[in-house]
Amino acid sequence: MQNAALAPNQDDRHTAEFLRVKALAERGVANAQHSLGFMYVNGQGVPQNYELAVAWYRMAASAGLEQAQYNLGVMYQKGQGVPQDFEQARYWYERAAEQGYAPAQYNLGWLYAKGQGSAADTQRAMHWFSKAAEQGDPGAQHNLGMMYEGGKGVPQDQQQAIAWYLRAAEQGYARSQFNLGLRYDSGQGVPRDPGMALSWLRKAAEQGYAPAQFNLGLRYDKGQDLPQDSEKAILWYTRAGEQGHASSQFNLGLIYDSGHGVPRDEERALAWFRKAAEQGHAGAQDNIGLRYEHGQGVAQDYEVAAHWYRKAAVQGFAGAQYHLGQLCDAGNGVARDPAEALDWYRQAAEQGHLRAQFDLALRYENGIGVAQDLPRALAWYRCAADQDYAPAQYMVGQLIDRIEDDPGSAAEACAWYRRAAEQGHALAQFEYGLRHDSGNGVERDYEAAHFWYLCAARQGHARARFNLGVMYASGQGVARDQVEAYAWLQRAAHGGVAAATAYVRRLATRMEPALLAQAQAYLRACETAQLAQV
Repeated sequence: MQNAALAPNQDDRHTAEFLRVKALAERGVANAQHSLGFMYVNGQGVPQNYELAVAWYRMAASAGLEQAQYNLGVMYQKGQGVPQDFEQARYWYERAAEQGYAPAQYNLGWLYAKGQGSAADTQRAMHWFSKAAEQGDPGAQHNLGMMYEGGKGVPQDQQQAIAWYLRAAEQGYARSQFNLGLRYDSGQGVPRDPGMALSWLRKAAEQGYAPAQFNLGLRYDKGQDLPQDSEKAILWYTRAGEQGHASSQFNLGLIYDSGHGVPRDEERALAWFRKAAEQGHAGAQDNIGLRYEHGQGVAQDYEVAAHWYRKAAVQGFAGAQYHLGQLCDAGNGVARDPAEALDWYRQAAEQGHLRAQFDLALRYENGIGVAQDLPRALAWYRCAADQDYAPAQYMVGQLIDRIEDDPGSAAEACAWYRRAAEQGHALAQFEYGLRHDSGNGVERDYEAAHFWYLCAARQGHARARFNLGVMYASGQGVARDQVEAYAWLQRAAHGGVAAATAYVRRLATRMEPALLAQAQAYLRACETAQLAQV
């Protein structure tokens, strides 16, 4: 909508000029009446007075002056000097539009598009936008582009949309420049051309259009089609953020929080996060909630954390739903409510939040806050496992082993253990080693068993250390080596494997004193090296 009252072709004089115009207006000169109304609207040579502005606009409008009819419509649309009345606005816009006045045609199209002052009517909106667009009104040209793009009132036509965007953009209309930039970036309706995309985005950004400034900042931030440049990213984010662009404010918070390309500044990060959060940016609200929950840059306050989590959670932000569920579960900042916690976990899990899926599975597996339901637990573990979360992949294998007994279940469980093991999950590595050791779900392979036991043992898995010791002692899957056997068995014993203590004693009695001393020295060296890595 074009809201600004249009100025007559007169310069701002002094109070004497106001008196001269007033004298003409009082003699019934329509142009002077309109000029006087404009002076009252803007406080030009006289104190601002919307009521008197409306009175003088009405005189000139009633005399048929299209510019006054338009400006009177604006006053009714904005509720300045009169109660807001879209029907009256439409009436006066129509009188000016029928005289061919392009700004009135544009605003009339807008009222019909929005259903203000009459029922929404896309055909009439299209009619009046077209009238204004043909006269070169860039706002109308842009809106025509949007209607062709979305197929509103006309068959969808990307080429027509781009043609109208281009006509407006070439007049410097920032929104059309931005839309053209997006089309060239995506290749929608035009061949993809990153250079043209950047050119149009920059034109819009340099005019102060916040979405374009954000987009340009994002490209510098991520190094997309431009060399990565944190300083320029901050420049464009700041320009947009100072206009209230919430995503720019949030990204500024991320940059200052991480110190990515700039000195880390937690206080500045928090200030930008807060600006975005207060505008309803869910990611920023969740971020502030995390800070209050953990006392990061602010005094720890669970109630305030819950306040911000809830604001983001009701917007459907999965991370905040999960975090709020944790507070409800623990009774931190809110009354402890396992049922509400479960509800928030479920909402987050249904959106694909990995940790919520895993925690929900744990609850169904163990009957925490819900009736135990192993098939449902398995289903949620699978959801998290499909996101390559190793603990969930391991648990899928475990539950398949527990509740499924069809011929292929052992092989399926083994496949899940392998996926988790390859990500370094020690329990899965041990389990996968056991499968190769026993030939359960996979062909028996002692060398593979040795490899996976070794992987788990190096992470401190006590039973894997015991099995390794046995393999080295017997030469199963690896060359027989009593020194290695002694070292692994002793470490298993230290880890609480009762059988390892008796086994290492028997092994020691069969070793020559020199070999036993060598094994003991080797064990000490291994333990020293392990301590050095801690």
